[in-house]
Amino acid sequence: MVRAALVTATSLALTGAVVAHAYLLKHQFYPTVVYLTKSSPSMAVLYIQAFVLVFLLGKFMRKVFFGQLRAAEMEHLIERSWYAVTETCLAFTVFRDDFSPRFVALFTLLLFLKCFHWLAEDRVDFVSDEQENSVPLGINGGT
Repeated sequence: MVRAALVTATSLALTGAVVAHAYLLKHQFYPTVVYLTKSSPSMAVLYIQAFVLVFLLGKFMRKVFFGQLRAAEMEHLIERSWYAVTETCLAFTVFRDDFSPRFVALFTLLLFLKCFHWLAEDRVDFVSDEQENSVPLGINGGT
């Protein structure tokens, strides 16, 4: 938790410094934006900030939809994520000619949808197992 907050604060500070530096150099909005998009180090910092924001959004959505994850759900998610990231990297090599920020955003969305699908699948399996192992309400054990 502390490490995530530190990474978020650092990326925010870096992004603020890069945007402030660009604005101090150009003094207007449009030239500042052009400078930011044409400068590779500036784009790298902005991509890192976007990655941090997407990660935080994913954690927030996970908390909203699933609450606290069980250990088994977290283990399955991490195990399946490694395979999904590997598949995504292999797909990037196939589509290297079409590599753009939009393309990366769509693959990130695909990865998030896969993760939420796996979490929903694990949660449904857990609930169905709990229902099979519980005693039906109509049977009260002879009292």
